[in-house]
Amino acid sequence: MRAVHRFTVLAHLPEPLRALGTLATNLRWSWHPPTQDLFAAVDPELWSATGGDPLRLLNEVPADRLRVLAEDEDFLARTRAVDDDLRRYLAVPRWYQQRQDEGAELPGSVAYFSMEFGLTEALPNYSGGLGVLAGDHLKSASDLGVPMIGVGLLYRSGYFRQSLSAEGWQVEHYPVLDPRGLALETVTGPSGQALLVRVAMPEGRTLLARIWKAQVGRVPLLLLDSDLPGNDDDLRGTTDRLYGGDADHRVRQEILAGIGGMRAVRAYCELTGHPQPEVFHTNEGHAGFLGLERVRELQDEQDLQFDPAVAAVRAGMVFTTHTPVPAGIDRFPVDLVRHYFGDGSQQSLLPGVPTDRVLALGAEDNPGMFNMAHMGLRLAQRANGVSELHGKVIRKMFSGLWPGFGTEEIPISSVTNGVHGPTWSARELGKLLGESEMDSGAGLRGMEPVSDALLWELRCSLRQRLVEHVRRRLREAWLQRGASDLELGWCDSVFDPEVLTIGFARRVPTYKRATLMLRDTDRLRQLLLDSQRPVQIVVAGKSHPADEGGKAMIQKIVKFADRADVRHRLVFLPDYDMSMARYLVSGCDVWLNNPVRPLEACGTSGMKAALNGALNLSVRDGWWDEMFDGHNGWAIPNADGVTDPNRRDDLESAALYELITEHVAPAFYERNTDGVPGKWMSMVRHTLATLGPRVHSSRMVRDYVDNHYGPAACSVRGVSADGYRGAKELADYRARLHAAWSRVRVDSTEMSVDEHGPLLGSRVTVRAEVELAGLDPSDVDVEVVVGRVDDSDELYDFVAESMAASGDGRYQAEVTLPHAGPAGYTVRVLPQHRSLSGPAELGRVVLAS
Repeated sequence: MRAVHRFTVLAHLPEPLRALGTLATNLRWSWHPPTQDLFAAVDPELWSATGGDPLRLLNEVPADRLRVLAEDEDFLARTRAVDDDLRRYLAVPRWYQQRQDEGAELPGSVAYFSMEFGLTEALPNYSGGLGVLAGDHLKSASDLGVPMIGVGLLYRSGYFRQSLSAEGWQVEHYPVLDPRGLALETVTGPSGQALLVRVAMPEGRTLLARIWKAQVGRVPLLLLDSDLPGNDDDLRGTTDRLYGGDADHRVRQEILAGIGGMRAVRAYCELTGHPQPEVFHTNEGHAGFLGLERVRELQDEQDLQFDPAVAAVRAGMVFTTHTPVPAGIDRFPVDLVRHYFGDGSQQSLLPGVPTDRVLALGAEDNPGMFNMAHMGLRLAQRANGVSELHGKVIRKMFSGLWPGFGTEEIPISSVTNGVHGPTWSARELGKLLGESEMDSGAGLRGMEPVSDALLWELRCSLRQRLVEHVRRRLREAWLQRGASDLELGWCDSVFDPEVLTIGFARRVPTYKRATLMLRDTDRLRQLLLDSQRPVQIVVAGKSHPADEGGKAMIQKIVKFADRADVRHRLVFLPDYDMSMARYLVSGCDVWLNNPVRPLEACGTSGMKAALNGALNLSVRDGWWDEMFDGHNGWAIPNADGVTDPNRRDDLESAALYELITEHVAPAFYERNTDGVPGKWMSMVRHTLATLGPRVHSSRMVRDYVDNHYGPAACSVRGVSADGYRGAKELADYRARLHAAWSRVRVDSTEMSVDEHGPLLGSRVTVRAEVELAGLDPSDVDVEVVVGRVDDSDELYDFVAESMAASGDGRYQAEVTLPHAGPAGYTVRVLPQHRSLSGPAELGRVVLAS
């Protein structure tokens, strides 16, 4: 029979063991081995059976065992030591506080918004890389002492659990989660009642949301939950599933994440005394409506008009986008957005905020669609992609928002993603090589005294552990597909702990080409079954429930892996999650990645593998494009210039087979006299030494602090001082600029050279006459731009130099000719104001005609 209501009975800990409750509810345990060891000592078998989840362990351990432990002085002393260590971790100044002591101007607090957070499999509130990145961001922020608040939604069914049908088709399951059984606590008000967030909905309704808090080391993570009896049924289901539902459901989720999340932050800080954030970071555009809520706040509380409020909001916003293609951007019908935002009246979603101005922020080429990424860029003074190559791709993709500027001038930078070392590095590796917990960005140390033989032995033990995990998970998968245990004896001999092991695990959209390895199944079979240098491949990943193409890819892999002649060498493991990922990234020798370049924004799974000494075998996309050096793995050649996707895949798959046959497998199997593959271990050591510091999320968070959060805090203080005088001045400046800009023009230009003509490196004089249409010369920067020209006279590879005003609209500059060959110049007029982050920020430029 079906339960009418679901609830979780919580364990009652004896007083001497109360610290275990604190340790279990601070998610620092998920990356702190001594805390994990403490819980494992409570009941080793139960610890394993619960998947290493402290709360489940404490809820299921027999009361008699707890009574015994409450009288065990050794265990109590150990508990006190771990508890004291957590208290020190939470209180001692760290890197961020040291930077402040050194005089760095940094924000008092940062709010980090994301639609998903992958912190641990014990809190299944993530779908894949975006969420795991967000979780790693919070963990490194905690380790570095960054005063951060995470904000997101709590999904009652999380993402989905994946199994396979008998035919190998993906099947989705949505287990119901009870927040009371997770490492969460309800945020309550002074009266002890749950603190509720209220968001106005159309037809006079109100969406209510409870706030749950997960403690991630030093960082509180606030998660909003709409599953409340006070909500109508459709509103109650707002936070039912991650990335589920139609456009109406999605826009309601994103309104709750942004506007509701902003209100949750304000309420939490007021309740707890936590500093109100100065800087707001949106991880993708999903929560971008938070900027509009901040506009409403400033209009109500500071009596600002819309434009000064937007100027103030922009100063403190950081927007990170992960998509390299327009199809990956959240877009909603304009009529749907207008439906939710209403007419700006007191009963509207954001009273006093003009809906037409809201729609203008999300405008795109299609007048019927509202673009969340465009709004994110227009509301954030600082924006970035997640690898150097991705930065180049999105500058080109969004160049239409900055017409007239060169692609390299588009004000979108890049911060390459990173992964949290203590979470993803095998514990055995850390013990062998030594690693600083606080400053993991320093990388693994102490490698020189460690011999190749010892490091190889460790790598072999990690591969052995993976093999055991593969056999266990494969048997479970076949049982779910309807097989009998009696016919699964072959699962016990799947994979060989001595064989070169390649891993491919990630989401399964079509552009990641999970089936590229199957382009020539005969050649793949030869690789797998080679008598001298065999290869074994483990594949895992989920496809979005609505992605039929991705599901078909999974089925194709499964059908090949089901063949009796290769099933011991290639397996597909369903229900890929963080737990499985740790086995794979630590146990595989090679990590395979073969997306269509440049559609992989970053690809952090390969970073996790590198942290464990695995070698990457990847298309030069995402992070690998900037970090591949020829000694830390292999780059799969790109079929550049080939437009036929089938021919491209044929060429690149052939290159993949050849790399494995001619380079990867020989390096692995060629052994020294002591049985150690010398060339292979040289590459492993090089990978650990050089990639370790670069792929850590602590490096990533430092980059954000130094290049985004700190400058944003300075901008915020600049525009908000003296009653937001700076914001008002900037809004007035933009209004004057808007009124005059259509009449600003460059009337004439001329260049003079000496009698020797224009020579490389020589100085030439450029003069121009400019009509400023009533603008003051200090309002603009007039520049001469000199560079190469193509056959269409388009400038590229250029340099720009400001021209000096000599009165009556005349400007002059001397410039050095930077290139030989076909060259050209132009003169342009740009906005100039001290509160702008750069000349391209406003997307305005007048070019000489």
